[in-house]
Amino acid sequence: MHLVRTELYPSVVKVLGIDPGTAACGYGIVQEGGGRVTAIASGCWTTSARERPELRLRVIFEGIQGLIAAHAPDAVALEESYVGADARIALFVGQARGAAMVAASTAGVECTEYAPARVKQSICGHGRADKGQIQRMVKTLLSLDEIPATSHEADALAVAICHALMSPLARLAS
Repeated sequence: MHLVRTELYPSVVKVLGIDPGTAACGYGIVQEGGGRVTAIASGCWTTSARERPELRLRVIFEGIQGLIAAHAPDAVALEESYVGADARIALFVGQARGAAMVAASTAGVECTEYAPARVKQSICGHGRADKGQIQRMVKTLLSLDEIPATSHEADALAVAICHALMSPLARLAS
């Protein structure tokens, strides 16, 4: 008979989800315990295109550091970059992802990335859900009074929910 070491699979998991971007970077913290997911905090950092790039990335880096210090998440989950027609936007999103990953790593918190289609599949049941569907499902799953203020905030909460509800074995495979 094999025993499962329960400390490897905590009964309550707190996840910081990030929807990376330099113009708008969404964040959401959820806690899962016993199959129930609750929202802890969420929001969105915005920066001006007129600011120097390193200052914009610093806002994200320091914001994530502050959230980790205040909420002590067990994991950070990021939405992978979607490379569309605009390579410049993809570059900025990649830089924001890097700032988020370094902030988490500096705090000793593990990062996992999820493709947008995987997040949509786990939240809405199909990988082609639109922004409105994501916002409504996040509201429903977290029993919020209203939909998140921005799509970036909703996406960050969605990626956090995706990670929190993922089985421990599936997390290892990600």
